[in-house]
Amino acid sequence: MKLFMKVLISTFILMVTLTLVPFESTCSELCEDVFRLHILANSDSSFDQQLKLSVRDEVIEKISPLYDEVENKEDAIAITKNNLSYIEEIAENVLTQDGASYDVRARVTNKFFDTRYYDDFTMPAGEYDTLEISIGEAKGRNWWCVMYPSLCVGASSKMSMSEDLSEDEFEVITSDDIEYKFKIVEYFEKIRSVFN
Repeated sequence: MKLFMKVLISTFILMVTLTLVPFESTCSELCEDVFRLHILANSDSSFDQQLKLSVRDEVIEKISPLYDEVENKEDAIAITKNNLSYIEEIAENVLTQDGASYDVRARVTNKFFDTRYYDDFTMPAGEYDTLEISIGEAKGRNWWCVMYPSLCVGASSKMSMSEDLSEDEFEVITSDDIEYKFKIVEYFEKIRSVFN
């Protein structure tokens, strides 16, 4: 009986491993292929949260045309880096109009995100290249979206993502029945991010 249980447990572990390794690999590829936008509010006050959304709306509206012809993540990052001052200026104008005097910082960075559920798709946990816009103390609830493949800027659509991601990557972010896999990958990525 003990041998049977050992074989059963070993088989289970092997099956889980064989299922999760390709999934985790695809999640890692997604982290490499996606460029995100992350806006951090000054605080959680209703004024600061509304300010964050106003900055979001104005920045996306003003910079979207810059990304209409982007064909890869590297181009999106290059355009973003070349326009950081412009992005800060847009955000500062919103703050001034709304009577706020916070500093605004825009930068391209690489940062860890937990698994995020976004309407009809899910982004797995991992380290992503990101345009980060920090307002004031940047201690409030944040807002994020995917800049490349275009979802919140430029030619935004789920179809755009299906064209710019591999079939496996697109299946991972749009599948409804793999939430437990995302949790396992998230734990794995958190552990890995500690050592990076």
